[in-house]
Amino acid sequence: MEQPVRSDHGVAVVRKPRGRAGKKLAPYLLSLPATFWLVVLFLIPLVMMLFFALETGDVLHGYSLTWNWGEFGQQLSLHSTEFIRSIWYAGAATIICLVVSFPVSYWIAFHGGDRKNFFLLMLLVPFFVSFVIRSLAWQFLLSDQGILLGTLKNLHLIPQNFHILATSTAVIAGIAYNYLPFTALPLYVALERIDYRLIEAAGDLYCSKREAFMRVVLPLCIPGIFAAFLLTFVPAVGDYLNQQILGGVSNTMIGTIIQTDFLVNQDYPAASALSAILLLGVLVGIFLYGRLLGSRTIEEYV
Repeated sequence: MEQPVRSDHGVAVVRKPRGRAGKKLAPYLLSLPATFWLVVLFLIPLVMMLFFALETGDVLHGYSLTWNWGEFGQQLSLHSTEFIRSIWYAGAATIICLVVSFPVSYWIAFHGGDRKNFFLLMLLVPFFVSFVIRSLAWQFLLSDQGILLGTLKNLHLIPQNFHILATSTAVIAGIAYNYLPFTALPLYVALERIDYRLIEAAGDLYCSKREAFMRVVLPLCIPGIFAAFLLTFVPAVGDYLNQQILGGVSNTMIGTIIQTDFLVNQDYPAASALSAILLLGVLVGIFLYGRLLGSRTIEEYV
């Protein structure tokens, strides 16, 4: 609103400052589209899943909400082996991703120069291809008579009955390959933020390269390592596609059980209970992470 004010030189127009109400509401108004999609695509399905876990019945006669909390304990006891196996596979794959991606991220961060963006793009280019196609390509490479094993068998370097497919090694390797960017990018962000002059100063103080790495680089990038571990482990523990393509019946993961109960057996209470248990376990891990390093750390490295 404008209000005229008289002065010795004429009439001046003075604008009153806008109220603070609009400024306070602006962030909420801007977040409405994202909030809407989160509610529709995440919160509502999550609530429905929790209600499905408390139902009883079957596909022919329908399901009814009976508040059956016993489904959680029953499914946990039936599939405890799959839960442990999923944690083991996801943990092993995440450690492999850390070991493989750390030297690459370190080199790009400190020695990439003006071509850092190019090297990051080259790191991500293979992952522009579909997740399924990449897993099928991994299956082709690891097949008994494929390019890798077939060549080694023809050269008599490995036994003819040697195989990798349908083993835990193939599943862990597939998970590690497919989730490598989830580890490499947070590591790169953490390393790129380290001032290289600190490493040079450590050298001036007669530290060897190993000591400079252990005392300067590693402590400063530990939050990034934890962020990379979390961002890789969480999706990997619920993965089922790599197990279906690269594994066999002896290394079933919990994601495969959930997918089968939902889409094949149509046992919605069992599948929902397993999903809720898995979700609870992931949330506990995130909570412990937040207590250990602070909840803002993960926001800084993704």
